[in-house]
Amino acid sequence: MNNTGQDVSLNAAEVRDLTRIERIGAHSHIRGLGLDDALEPREVSQGMVGQAPARRAAGVVYKMIQEGKIAGRAILLAGQPGTGKTAIAMGIAQALGEDTPFNTIAGSEIFSLEMSKTEALTQAFRRSIGVRIMEETEIIEGEVVEIQVDTPAEGASEKSGRITLCTTDMETVYDLGTKMIDALQKEKVSAGDVITIDKASGKITKLGRSFTRSRDYDAMGPQTRFVQCPEGELQKRKEVVHVVSLHEIDVINSRQQGFLALFSGDTGEIKSEVREQINAKVAEWREEGKASIVPGVLFIDEVHMLDI
Repeated sequence: MNNTGQDVSLNAAEVRDLTRIERIGAHSHIRGLGLDDALEPREVSQGMVGQAPARRAAGVVYKMIQEGKIAGRAILLAGQPGTGKTAIAMGIAQALGEDTPFNTIAGSEIFSLEMSKTEALTQAFRRSIGVRIMEETEIIEGEVVEIQVDTPAEGASEKSGRITLCTTDMETVYDLGTKMIDALQKEKVSAGDVITIDKASGKITKLGRSFTRSRDYDAMGPQTRFVQCPEGELQKRKEVVHVVSLHEIDVINSRQQGFLALFSGDTGEIKSEVREQINAKVAEWREEGKASIVPGVLFIDEVHMLDI
C-alpha cells in the first residue's frame, strides 16, 4: 500500500504477510464464554470457570452484538482485580468469531509524550475494527505424489528439484527452485499431503493429509487432519479472504516505510487526511462487494484514569 495523493491502494501480498503473533498470556486459553444454546453458563467450558451471573449477562451482550443492536456502545465491567473482567471481555470477542479483533489497553497507556490522548484512543479503536477483504487469486491445489530434490554440485548454492501433484482427474510434474524447496521444507510437506500454492506469492499452505494415505501409519497425532483429494484441474481460481484492522491500513498508508512500522511499533501520529481517504476507500470496497467490516472488542482497563 502506498499513499499517493487521493489513492489508497491495497497490495494483497502485504496483507498476506501480516503474520499475527499470539502471545501466550493469562487469557490465551479462553475460547468463548462457556455458555450453552440457552445462554446458561456451563460449570467449566471454553477456558471459563466461575462468575456464572457475569457470564450469563455477557451472553446477553454477545447476542445483542450479533444482532447489531449495541454497535458503538460501551459496557462498564466493575470488580476487584483478578475477578475476571478481562477474561469476560476476551470471551465475548472469541464467541463472536476467530476473526473478531480483540484489543486491550490500560487507561494509563494513553498518557504519552509521543502522541496525544485523542490519537492514542483513535488508534486503539481502529485496531478493534477489522476489514475482511475478498479477492480472487490463482492457485495450484493437489495431493503431493512425490518430491525430488537434486543434490547441488559442490560449491553451488542453488537447489533444484521436482514435485508431482495430482487430483482425481490429472497428474502433473512441476520444477522447483531454491525458494520453493525451502518453503516446502519449512511447512514439512511430504508425499500424501494436500497443499495449495499461491501462484502470485509462492506461499504454500498445507490443508491436511489425503484420505488415501490414512492407513500409512498405525498411529496418528490428534492434530492430524484428513481431507479428500481435490477434483478437476490442478490450477484454479479461488476466492481468498484476508482480515486486517483499519489501523494496519492506516499505518501502511501513512508513511513510505509504513509496512515495516507495523513490526517496529513506531507508528507515531497518523494524519486525519490519511484516515479520511482510507475510510472512503473502504466504503468503496464495501459497495463493490470486495470487503466487509468486522466489528471488534476494545477492553480498557483502569478506565477511571481516563479524563477525556
